[in-house]
Amino acid sequence: MTTQFVLANTRLAPVPLTPEVLLHLADEAIELWERTETDQGGQMPPPFWAFAWAGGQALARYVLDRPDLLAGRDVLDLAAGSGLVAIAAMKAGAARVTAVEIDALAVTAIGINARANDVEVTARLADILETEPDADVVLAGDVFYSREMTRRMLDYLRRAAARGATVLVGDPGRAYLPKDHLTLLAEYDVPVPQTLEDTPVKRTTVWSVNP
Repeated sequence: MTTQFVLANTRLAPVPLTPEVLLHLADEAIELWERTETDQGGQMPPPFWAFAWAGGQALARYVLDRPDLLAGRDVLDLAAGSGLVAIAAMKAGAARVTAVEIDALAVTAIGINARANDVEVTARLADILETEPDADVVLAGDVFYSREMTRRMLDYLRRAAARGATVLVGDPGRAYLPKDHLTLLAEYDVPVPQTLEDTPVKRTTVWSVNP
């Protein structure tokens, strides 16, 4: 049922900043959210999985252009949404990619999108932020959107960096971006749907996380 729902409410299209990647994308967030709750019979998280968010686009572009960063390595994509960054990591030569989400529909969408791009991504439904990181590379796109999420996410990302992982994040200027713990690597002008953001293009940054 969830596979049918994702396919019925999206269309396969190239991602603006990373046309190498195809995703099943929606046009309207609020209408899709309402349909999601009707279909699932209760309250559901917003359908983040149905859109190519600016932070994820920038991070995906960054790793696609630098395959040496990921070649042969185990990669974790946190709060993976559509799976955009995870798919880009596989296309960039990662040995294995695990995409973690707390939304069951997102996990379904990741699987659908991975197949559309002819790559293998392991999608997990889990909250792993209190566990010990063990990936070689940790990627997170657009995760600093609330104070509590930033606190939990930053703690996990810094622990991963302290264990020797390469930790990269993409951010479109969210209010809680913890710049004091990050090092700027790149900037992009990212096309985004105006139904999601207040502008058709978001200046978006990619950072490494300091231990």
